[in-house]
Amino acid sequence: MTKIVAVVGRPNVGKSTFFNQLAGRRISITYDKPGVTRDRIYADVEWCGSFFTVIDTGGIELKSEDAMWKHIREQANLAVEIADSIIFICDGKEGIMPDDYAIAEILRSTGKPIVLAVNKLDNPWDSPYDFYQLGLGEPFAVSAEHGTGIGDVLDEVVKDLGDCSETDSVEAGLKIAVVGKPNAGKSSLVNKMIGYDRSIVSNIAGTTRDTIDSKFEVNGKRYTIIDTAGIRKKSSVDDDVEYYSVVRAFASIRRADVTLLVIDSESGISEQDVKIAGYIHEQGKPSVIVMNKWDLVEKDTGTMNKFDAKLKETLKFMDYFKSVYVSALTGKRLEKILTVAEEVFGNASRRVPTGILNDVISDIVSVNEPPSKNGRKLKLFYVTQPTALPPTFVFFVNDAKLLHFSYMRYLENGLRNAFDFSGTPIKLEFKNKSDGAVDPK
Repeated sequence: MTKIVAVVGRPNVGKSTFFNQLAGRRISITYDKPGVTRDRIYADVEWCGSFFTVIDTGGIELKSEDAMWKHIREQANLAVEIADSIIFICDGKEGIMPDDYAIAEILRSTGKPIVLAVNKLDNPWDSPYDFYQLGLGEPFAVSAEHGTGIGDVLDEVVKDLGDCSETDSVEAGLKIAVVGKPNAGKSSLVNKMIGYDRSIVSNIAGTTRDTIDSKFEVNGKRYTIIDTAGIRKKSSVDDDVEYYSVVRAFASIRRADVTLLVIDSESGISEQDVKIAGYIHEQGKPSVIVMNKWDLVEKDTGTMNKFDAKLKETLKFMDYFKSVYVSALTGKRLEKILTVAEEVFGNASRRVPTGILNDVISDIVSVNEPPSKNGRKLKLFYVTQPTALPPTFVFFVNDAKLLHFSYMRYLENGLRNAFDFSGTPIKLEFKNKSDGAVDPK
């Protein structure tokens, strides 16, 4: 099994900056404000031939009874529970604080190896000597901001972990991004699908700040599910940290194989949901519209069909969508999500042989030939599919300027009727045959 290393400490001691140095890229959101990292963030790290996974956790605020700080404590505790080794970060500028003693006592009780890193010691003459008082062994002077001293910490971590030269970590499998407005039930959905509380779940809108990757396996198939921050309207994002979170959510769409757009069925599809769907469509990603909280909707005969009709009316630009109606609370129909996700990814990966493709286009054109423009008619010579994900078709014609949008739409509909591209956008490109193209044989 891959070894796990948890990074823990009080709020605002620089854990996320330290974590980003380990990961070699900015994964956790860093901001000079307590409570920014709320969930556990994972990254695979290699150090001198040793492989392990590092978890960044939220700051441990022991005394606060605030609901959010309680959630963060629970998540940090879970990270410590599953970790093989712990990096305890303290603030060298502030010195030892009462909560440092309390956290040190909690960590000692786990019986797990603990490496004490005293952060924010930016000058060579700064000493971590006072931190011996925590009784955790040698304190290592670190400047996460400047990247100094981190190698010494990792050397000690690797020594404690033992042999981890090879990793049997689960490969990513199908990467599925879960996106939507705040409080649509994304984290609840993710937790139910993977079977444990991987993300903080509460009824406070905007709880998930970072994107969170979870790897799991179902019926022998591997998946990575990416829970993201709720995407608010731009005018509603007045917090810098939330802005970065939304940026990460859009980045998750770009790196995902499939996107689940989670919509609150009780509230119905909103303008913001449409904008998120538009971004997914623009990025050429196969997607599934997940109508969550279906248990809260009053139903009669045909309710689901009525909802689908409303979706088709609102999402005209992506009328190829696939929808599922589920309840993260009760678990009803959740098993359909992965099935449909696999289906739309398969459709997005589909390649049509050139011969069959040209036969189909020939039939489509014979039924409805291109209209004339200024006395000239568009001629389609042949078509190829050079790429998939999304399926892209290149038409070679006499003059692409003669193409009208309505006829391009007609060709797309013809392709969709001939081949199953439900759940995925397809792209049509038109090139003049005189541009040096060679007719495929």
